[in-house]
Amino acid sequence: QVQLVESGGGSVQPGGSLKLSCAASGSILSVYEMGWYRQAPGNQRELVGSITSSGVPKYTDSVKGRFTLSRDSAENTVYLQMNNLKPEDTAVYYCNVGVYTPATGWGRGAIYWGQGTQVTVSS
Repeated sequence: QVQLVESGGGSVQPGGSLKLSCAASGSILSVYEMGWYRQAPGNQRELVGSITSSGVPKYTDSVKGRFTLSRDSAENTVYLQMNNLKPEDTAVYYCNVGVYTPATGWGRGAIYWGQGTQVTVSS
């Protein structure tokens, strides 16, 4: 079994910053991708960004230049540094991790989701 623990959400004023973290633990052979999604009320869950095992990130257009993904592969942890936050960034942010486990082997892998952390940007 794999567990994801998220932290770092909260409330900030527009222009402020927050840093989210997500740590994966449990029966993990390897983590092949880590990322963040978000879901605002009334909206579908959308990809914010993801980062590969080799550290190559990709971002949705609306956060490029403001958000930065990084990962600590030794600790199976992914970070999302969010700067210049805007009210439209308000959402529940979910960590998303792709892993190989003893159960999956090195084939398809499995996707796990964090419990979600609220980010509110408001003046």
